[in-house]
Amino acid sequence: MSKEGLAALKLAVAEVKSVITTLSDEEWSRPSGCQGWSVRDLVAHMSSNYKETVDPSPPPAEPINLPAERMMDMLVEPRKAWSNQQILDEYLAFCDQAVAVIESMQEEPLASTPIPLADLGTYPMHSLADAYAFDHYCHLRIDLLAPEGPIERNVADADAQRLAPAIGWMITGMPQMQQGLGRTLSAPITLTLTGPGGGSWTISPAGDDIVVTPGKNAGAVADASSNGHAFINWGTKRSDWREHCKITGDESAAASFLDALNII
Repeated sequence: MSKEGLAALKLAVAEVKSVITTLSDEEWSRPSGCQGWSVRDLVAHMSSNYKETVDPSPPPAEPINLPAERMMDMLVEPRKAWSNQQILDEYLAFCDQAVAVIESMQEEPLASTPIPLADLGTYPMHSLADAYAFDHYCHLRIDLLAPEGPIERNVADADAQRLAPAIGWMITGMPQMQQGLGRTLSAPITLTLTGPGGGSWTISPAGDDIVVTPGKNAGAVADASSNGHAFINWGTKRSDWREHCKITGDESAAASFLDALNII
């Protein structure tokens, strides 16, 4: 999936550029769909990630043991004093270079080299393409652009090329991103995503953990079905799954898991 993720990321970067280079000062200041962040904070998050990918800051004297979300906040905070133009300039200066770095991770020996991502788990480096594709898809199409976001602009429809890698990252990360998620499952359930990039996966308890396998399992006690684009929204707790999902079978078994699920 990761080379597909790289292709999706390149499309997303071009689309983000087309939007943020046309923002007015008033639009930069609007609240984004990412709780607690304005549009400028959202772009600063993306630009700071790219800067750190290309030109990492020196490591701190003492290791920082913080959740990934808090570490992202720490990158955004010093940029709150920047002008809109400075944030835009940083994104434009580093986005293409960062994509080139991520592209280099698709080849060995880097491709299979494990990289820890704070409390999100450990992944082979090549999968960072999917992670960035997810990050940009979510921030562009959920947090920035209407109808969920505050900015009215036109970009290409979300086809499978753009959406499948984002969904793939969420499915891949699901077993690692939350401790104790298996305790919310009494039996296997199925997740079915419709539309571009969709598919079916069986989610099974394994002690405190979960195991996710492609396809439907006859032993699943419930099926949770939603549109794939909507999964980016409710799977990250930006909205309640009940607004988007249809449950077939044991609704209480599915609800216990879906209430707890929060993919970063």
